[in-house]
Amino acid sequence: MAATISKIPTPPPVLSDAEDSLWKCIPATSSTPKHYVYSKPIQKSEQDDREYRVIRLENGLEAVLVHDAHTDKSAASLDVAVGHLSDPADMPGLAHFCEHLLFMGTEQFPKENDYSEYLAKNSGHSNAYTAASDTNYYFNVSTDALEGALARFSGFFHSPLFSPSCTLRELNAVDSENKKNLQADLWRVFQLSKSLTKEGHPWSKFGTGNKSSLTEAARNTKPSPQPNTQKQQLATSANGNLLPSPVPSRVASPTLSTGSGASESDADGGHVGRETRRRLIEWWSKEYCASRMSLALIGKESLDDLTTYVTKYFSPIVNRDQEPCPIINDHPFGENESGKMVFVNTVMDFRAVELSFPIPYMIDHWRVKPESYIAHFVGHEGPGSLHGYLKNKGWLTALTCGPQDLARGFSMFKVTAQLTKEGFKHYKEVVVACFKYLDLLRSSPLPEWTHEERKELAATRFRFREKSSPEGYAQGIASHMKWPTPRDLVLSGPSLVWDWNEQLVRKYLDCLTPDKGRVFVMGKNLEEIGMSGPWDAEKWYGTQYQVADLFAKQTPIRNDIPELYLPPPNEFIPKNFDCPKVAASEPLERPVLIKSTDLSEVWHKKDDRFKVPKAQIMLEMRTPEAMSGVRESVMTRLYAELVKDNVTDYAYDAELAGFKYDVSAHQLGLSVNVAGHNDKLDVLLQRLLEKARDLEIKPDRLEVIKEDTKQAWENYYLGQTYSLSEYYGRYLLLDGQFILSDKIAIISDISVDELKAHMKKLLSQAKFKILINGNIRKDEAQRIASVVETTMGANPLPDDKDVFELSRLLPEGCNYVWDLPVPNPNQVNAAVTYFCSVGDQANPRLRTTFRLLAQIMSEPAFNILRTKEQLGYIVSCREWQGTEYIGLRILVQSERDPKYLETRIEAFLVHMRGVLESMDEAEFEEHKKSLIKEWTQKLKNLNEETRRFWTHIETGYLDFQRSKKDSVILQTVTKEEVLSLFTEFIDPASSRRSKLSVHMKPTKPSVKKFSLAAAHGFLPLLRSHNVPVDEEQYLELSEREPPLAAVKAHWTNVLLGPNGITGTDGKQLDKAVAQQLLDELEKLSEQYPAVGDEKVDLSPSVVYIKNAEEFKSTLRLSSPAKPVEEFYDLPLSKF
Repeated sequence: MAATISKIPTPPPVLSDAEDSLWKCIPATSSTPKHYVYSKPIQKSEQDDREYRVIRLENGLEAVLVHDAHTDKSAASLDVAVGHLSDPADMPGLAHFCEHLLFMGTEQFPKENDYSEYLAKNSGHSNAYTAASDTNYYFNVSTDALEGALARFSGFFHSPLFSPSCTLRELNAVDSENKKNLQADLWRVFQLSKSLTKEGHPWSKFGTGNKSSLTEAARNTKPSPQPNTQKQQLATSANGNLLPSPVPSRVASPTLSTGSGASESDADGGHVGRETRRRLIEWWSKEYCASRMSLALIGKESLDDLTTYVTKYFSPIVNRDQEPCPIINDHPFGENESGKMVFVNTVMDFRAVELSFPIPYMIDHWRVKPESYIAHFVGHEGPGSLHGYLKNKGWLTALTCGPQDLARGFSMFKVTAQLTKEGFKHYKEVVVACFKYLDLLRSSPLPEWTHEERKELAATRFRFREKSSPEGYAQGIASHMKWPTPRDLVLSGPSLVWDWNEQLVRKYLDCLTPDKGRVFVMGKNLEEIGMSGPWDAEKWYGTQYQVADLFAKQTPIRNDIPELYLPPPNEFIPKNFDCPKVAASEPLERPVLIKSTDLSEVWHKKDDRFKVPKAQIMLEMRTPEAMSGVRESVMTRLYAELVKDNVTDYAYDAELAGFKYDVSAHQLGLSVNVAGHNDKLDVLLQRLLEKARDLEIKPDRLEVIKEDTKQAWENYYLGQTYSLSEYYGRYLLLDGQFILSDKIAIISDISVDELKAHMKKLLSQAKFKILINGNIRKDEAQRIASVVETTMGANPLPDDKDVFELSRLLPEGCNYVWDLPVPNPNQVNAAVTYFCSVGDQANPRLRTTFRLLAQIMSEPAFNILRTKEQLGYIVSCREWQGTEYIGLRILVQSERDPKYLETRIEAFLVHMRGVLESMDEAEFEEHKKSLIKEWTQKLKNLNEETRRFWTHIETGYLDFQRSKKDSVILQTVTKEEVLSLFTEFIDPASSRRSKLSVHMKPTKPSVKKFSLAAAHGFLPLLRSHNVPVDEEQYLELSEREPPLAAVKAHWTNVLLGPNGITGTDGKQLDKAVAQQLLDELEKLSEQYPAVGDEKVDLSPSVVYIKNAEEFKSTLRLSSPAKPVEEFYDLPLSKF
């Protein structure tokens, strides 16, 4: 049964006449079109010093305006209530494709990268995402550049160009994005789950799209005089590849024309390209309706000025009389889809079961939030929990649960258990235990205090919510504006809990039964549980699966496990919210050193900026024992994981109460970090340290942690190629690192006794680095530092064993390449990480000059390598730095050969030389201004301040004023200095530059293509031998550069088929001549290879790294970081 769509008028139906009367009409003026203002004050947090206004334009668009007098970044997010569930059935991925294209020029600003370039020059950036029911666009920008950004941004929604050349290239971008996800289990399982829904339900659609899905409809619209089988063979073989070759960019005509007049570029893709574009424009013109749009705008301007911006730039958007908020009332999972088990073969090596249940659309019950009430219990990790029971059995490594808002109109509740190998063998018992816990909830009284506790925690979170990134905040507001809350609750509605409704909670619980649910059993080796083929394959990702009836579908499951019971009240709920004010005219720019001994270095800052009852404690326990060898590094990691494993049942209540904690191993030792309300934060820290000190290493838990850690390392090799290239590049430049494959080889051999001995050495001697930041006084901070020292009981390190982060430094005038295979045999993407070192980051002027250069290069790198050359979806250009070095890193992930990618990176660098040489002073100064604004941004919350302080403490430079000092230096940096630095350290022509690149090449053979040039060469040969050819169709198909094997198979069938071929002269083509033509086709493919297929030779100066360890040993070791200044915060000794 197909899903039904119902209309929700604006405002939503839950709003009463009284609510509707709160909208006050504001007549048009000379500067502002007519609009409506919501007259009731917006409920906000007590901490929130911003002002809010909600307006509605005549076209139906609603906007929340936020005046923030203290912000130094403006932001906007526009949410369109249409997503991939609205894709035409014959064009999967169209909403996502449209999202890509809207960035590529508008009538008012036709230059295709005008928007991104404007943002880059004004300290901004942008992005977007396409979901099931919504598409969200957002940006941030300097406060003085907001209006210009809005002028460009608003055109997406009333006058985009969809220029033909951009359309074709973004098909490649979407295809590349999809290929990036083909080996990702998250996407594979998600699409499989979608496909196993009611027949004809829109939830089953393929939202990402690819070239084939987006162009198939267009390919099927053009009649052909040749046999359809020939055309379809080539078209299918081409996989919809309209134009993989780079297409030159151009400035599009500022008209939204679907025609193909002479003014259009020749590279419009022929009929298929034109038809795909026509369908795109047709869809956008219907679906992108003003009344479906919700805008959140944050700026320093007054609310009146923000109102003027919105009415001016967004009123031209057309209201197309579509449903303002389309809702799908029919759930995709019905009776026929329930009570099933789905066995899924995964790419990554993991084992999991996931229980999912259709539940009523949860947004309708926003005042009660029954789904989160249930999730609180099912996901609990304390005593009596499902998590604790399965963990004690040795079956579980992690359990997550919660509601999922799949799309507007239907929701799911999911419970996911990550299992050990032993747990996977008992997957049925795991599933039964989950159902038994759900039965425990159904059969237990649900006292109102549990609701009050949850309500109190939500209220505390909302009351002390700190500011976040403006664009993230705008996104959250815009996406929640579709909720059926009164407009005055647009901020608080999604966050707070109001009503207790036990009947509604039990209604939701009644949905969580075996006969109404579905269980996914996922693993790489399903043979472990007795499963074997034959397997079905999901259409878009090829995921192998089987569907069977759920073994417990018909049997009521009652709880009989005494270890399962509901949790008691949470003792970690904070009560003391006192926040004494600090007498200071200006906030301190750095923490104060309050203790410095052989054992500890303690930094402290009493919050004088954010005035919230919160604090953060960062603790680093440095010891040379942690990473003295590969075996020691593995044991340090296992120790840290065991500590976390051991504190879960105690610390989970703290997490629920808003505290965060982490225990981790790193290159220099151990880290323990805690954050949250200062009330009880020290209690949590002390308990974590005691657990770490007194850890009892149990053999069964060690085996679970070893298995889980090894699995994580092995899976890293199966992940994204670009991540691997980054990892290997960092490995070469950071001293004291050990390659993952070496760790994997030994982890299984680590014994309990060996780990105990290592733990004893690890904790015996150390140097503590501590930062205490927030609502904690100096005397309290000193006490906390003493607690750390006495609890851990470590002795100071001898002077000759102090631990620092050190780098390996590239020599001057080098050109290294490290070739590596991609470990995943099914991965089609290669990657290159390309790095040029420019010198010591401690040199202020060099560092500042270089960072300006990186700022100038970032946007052009993306625009040229990704947008224009279409190398791949992942392209970035940014700085890398470590002890005594800083440099430029360019990253590309692509299906092209790594050597080819390196040549294109170097061609880009040559291009940038010309850009820098010809850049005028006005543009140069724009870049400086943008970077200064970025460096002098105000801190938005306590966590940002803590991270900034900790970075300078952890690296050892103690350069707390770096951004401020660099901003002063930057004002005097000249274009000549930037060009000189580029010429000396980045330019491929420089003999002095220090360059290293990592090439990751897939082991899966690449598909060789038949180039357009070869096709042009083959056509005259066909003509000369009177072979009948539909030339327009031939050139159109050839433009896609189809696979060579498919082209050869096609022409072999045509020329040497059993019946031969009759020429245009009426004569039968001689078999020998036909064979000669096929031979010529082969020669042409060699003579004119497709872009990226040609043989590429790198510079003769390239030195290939054969042995990474030996190579690292030849590189100079850096000195430890030296503090940029001495701090005299401590009283001088009398002696």
